[in-house]
Amino acid sequence: MSVNTANTPDGCGVLIYNGEMILLYSKAVQLSFDGAHDAVFSGGKKTGHLYLTSHRIIFTNKERNDRLQSFSMPLHCMRHVTLEQPIFGANYLKGVALAQPGGNWQGEVTWKLVFSHGGCIDFGQALLKAAEMAQRFRPYNAPPPYAPPPGAFFAPPPAYYMPPGGNYNGFQAPTQAFPDQPPAGEVYMYESPPPYSGIGPDHAPYPAGDYRQANAPAPPAYNDAVQAPPLPTKA
Repeated sequence: MSVNTANTPDGCGVLIYNGEMILLYSKAVQLSFDGAHDAVFSGGKKTGHLYLTSHRIIFTNKERNDRLQSFSMPLHCMRHVTLEQPIFGANYLKGVALAQPGGNWQGEVTWKLVFSHGGCIDFGQALLKAAEMAQRFRPYNAPPPYAPPPGAFFAPPPAYYMPPGGNYNGFQAPTQAFPDQPPAGEVYMYESPPPYSGIGPDHAPYPAGDYRQANAPAPPAYNDAVQAPPLPTKA
C-alpha cells in the first residue's frame, strides 16, 4: 500500500497506470484506520471516492487539507479482508494493508470502509473475487515496491479505462449497484504500464499519441490549486 501516490498534484483527480482499468466507482465512502502509528492516518474518518481497478483499490480524499490525499492498495498488499454485517450499524469492509517499499510509510494498518449510499456487500464480493483472480497471476508474498512511474500523465477518454459493461477478463463488476462513472476530468493516466500484475492478462499499454492530442493540456503542477483540465478529444 502507498500513500499520496495515486492522486494528481492538485488533489482533484486520480492517477492510474496505462492499461489499468476502473471496474467500480463509488463517490461516497468513509475510510478509517486502526493500529497505525504514522500521523498520515490520523484525523478520524476520511470521506471521499473509491475505485476498484484491475490492479488495486484507490481512495481519494475530498478534504484537500488532510495529510492523506490518496490511499492505494494493490490487490497483493491486502490481507484478512472481511465483509462485516453487524446487527446494529452499517455493513462495512475491513482488512489489513501492508506497506509497499517506497510507499511513503512503513508497517501495516487495519482499514475500514463504510459505503454511505449502500452497496457494501456488492463491492466486497467484487473485491474478494478480484483478489482471488489476481493471485492466480502472482502468488502473494512480499508487497510489490512502489516506484514513481517515469514520464508524464494525461487525461485519456473513458473508453481507455472503463471496460464496456463492467466485464474485464472474465470479471463481471456489479455495475447495477454502482452505475456511476468518474466525472470527466477526474481520471488521469500515466504513460507507464502497471508495475505489478492484476486480474490480467493485461492488455498492452496505449502509445501516448493514441489517447491524447499532441497539444493536450498537461495536468496542473503541484503548486497550482486549480481545477483539472477537461478531457481532450481522441486523436
